[in-house]
Amino acid sequence: MNLPIFLGLAALLLGGATAPARAEAAPDALQLRSWAAACFNCHGPGGHAEKGNESLAGKDAEEMFRKLMDYKSGRKPATLMHQLSKGYTDEQLKAIVGWFAAQKP
Repeated sequence: MNLPIFLGLAALLLGGATAPARAEAAPDALQLRSWAAACFNCHGPGGHAEKGNESLAGKDAEEMFRKLMDYKSGRKPATLMHQLSKGYTDEQLKAIVGWFAAQKP
């Protein structure tokens, strides 16, 4: 095979490997509830916390996301939330807070 044809085929084959990453697909309902369930220990099932912890059900999604970003970056001190928030991508955190915001208070 001559060099120009080889290089052309190589470029076609490698094109997918060098393409920009696609946006993360939206999680299905079961996956989303599984992510949210990690929060239930402190924030209660469905975001309805016991006395002494913050309930998340029906709260403003943008405000919750801002708080998570502050925990994730270290701007807001925490005992656990800074570690937990780092375990998720920003897109996953947006989905999780959206799930809690959609729950009835």
